[in-house]
Amino acid sequence: MTDIARVGVVGAGQMGAGIAEVCARSGLDVRVAETTGEAVELGRTRLFSSLAKAAQRGKITEAEREAAEARISFTTDLGEFADRDLVIEAVVENEQVKTEIFQVLDQVVSRPDAILASNTSSIPLVNLAVATSRPDRVIGIHFFNPAQVQRLVELIPAITTSQETVERAESLVTKVLAKHPIRAQDRSGFVVNALLIPYLLSAVRMFESGAASREDIDNGMELGCAHPMGPLRLSDLIGLDTVVSVANSMYEEFKEPLYAAPPLLQRMVAAGRLGRKTGAGFYTYT
Repeated sequence: MTDIARVGVVGAGQMGAGIAEVCARSGLDVRVAETTGEAVELGRTRLFSSLAKAAQRGKITEAEREAAEARISFTTDLGEFADRDLVIEAVVENEQVKTEIFQVLDQVVSRPDAILASNTSSIPLVNLAVATSRPDRVIGIHFFNPAQVQRLVELIPAITTSQETVERAESLVTKVLAKHPIRAQDRSGFVVNALLIPYLLSAVRMFESGAASREDIDNGMELGCAHPMGPLRLSDLIGLDTVVSVANSMYEEFKEPLYAAPPLLQRMVAAGRLGRKTGAGFYTYT
């Protein structure tokens, strides 16, 4: 078993709520932080609705749902993370925002062996690590959406991360959360997005050029390549702003033209058409 029993999650959005649910269903004490009381209530509703759906679908029992809910608490004060064994940051994919959070966590998390982790999908972990006084305890623990369902977790040590931290994180992921970890180097995109993002951008360029309709692009990959979801539908699910953010990070690091976000994708983000979470992206959602 792992020595991690108390987990903090910064952010109660789609990813943060999913990570918190995974941890609570696995028997861990979970505290979730958001910036405002309103954001806390939105996160609580998101999280508890997901647990209720899991019970309705027979994924968990009613007793397990109640037990998971009892393990989750909410706060707007990161100071309440002082006793946490692990804190996972899951906020917007913005390096400055994440860095400021890590600086605060470094001050308030009192356990000297506590791990500070980021769910970032593209930001260099070393940049977050050196913002703290414990760079050996900082690691990337990257879940995939929806975290409650997807089995994969990327573990990304910075060059400053200790082997002990990597082993403790891997033990948690495998033995407690029952996920499948893969290790990635601290390079923008890691493993999955380094392969996925160029594919998604290629689909956007095909649609933008008029070479094929959105339906034909998605059906082509679903029915022709046995993908469970086509690239444009998948982009909507991920969030078009997230796709652009990861693409920008990868382009900044490698200067590879295939990593540059197409103009159409940038315009859609500027217009607030971010995919499922806003009700409109390449498709419209109700």
